[in-house]
Amino acid sequence: MIENDKPPSKTSFIQNLRRRIASKIFRASSLNEVSSQLEQAHLTDLIDKEAFFIADRALKLGERKTKEIMVPKIEMVTISAGESHKNIIEKVISSGHSRFPVLGNAANEVLGLMLAKDIIPELVNGSELDIKKMLREIKVIPENKKLDTLLEDFKRDKSHLAVVVDEYGTISGLVTIEDVLEELVGEIEDEHDVEETDELIQVAEKEFIADAMLELPVFAEAFKVDVRAIDAETLGGLFIQRFGLLPKVGDRIEFDNLILAVTAADKRKVKKIGITIKEK
Repeated sequence: MIENDKPPSKTSFIQNLRRRIASKIFRASSLNEVSSQLEQAHLTDLIDKEAFFIADRALKLGERKTKEIMVPKIEMVTISAGESHKNIIEKVISSGHSRFPVLGNAANEVLGLMLAKDIIPELVNGSELDIKKMLREIKVIPENKKLDTLLEDFKRDKSHLAVVVDEYGTISGLVTIEDVLEELVGEIEDEHDVEETDELIQVAEKEFIADAMLELPVFAEAFKVDVRAIDAETLGGLFIQRFGLLPKVGDRIEFDNLILAVTAADKRKVKKIGITIKEK
């Protein structure tokens, strides 16, 4: 069981933020009105774009459910109670993860959580791994749990991961505190994230594929366009500025003599953008 140094707060961070923004700053009567006021404050430079981005997402966090951001079961890396020590070590090394749900022999049986660091002393000492002795408590939550409540639960319990189940108790995925925080501040990259180096590739005479992280000055130089009036730093940021929200695959804009279209994206970010030079 995880010990808490402080008693759980009676009101959540998200609820406090909502109340402070709504009643003290904007005197708004609904979340939609607060969002509109936030947008107006951003447009009039009362708050910067980073503050607007985080505050707007924080307000909407309570409207979103865990199943919208969870890692699906098919992509989970788990440990079985009876799994060989060799397989366990290979999974730890190849995945780069630090926490692993441990499953039992019965269908949808969640035994607990194994931390990668807990097996290091056993390996150093040459001892046999006894996974059941290493198990720590793990959270199991429903798919429809709201993200603001989940964030508060993670903070209160000082936990980082939860297994997600559907209404029938079937495992449907897992979610981490990082997944929730990324809904507030955008993607958090770590040392295991793969960095793609090909930012701009020509695929035809007048067609290109660009990484969404392509810096606007590089984009401007490559296509001889003026981006000085754009309040963004990357090509993906240009799309977000134009749409006011995260674009999806197929969304497109025209820019000077170019057609830009999102060709790859996930629930958190734009990944690739197609660029076509229009015929004159």
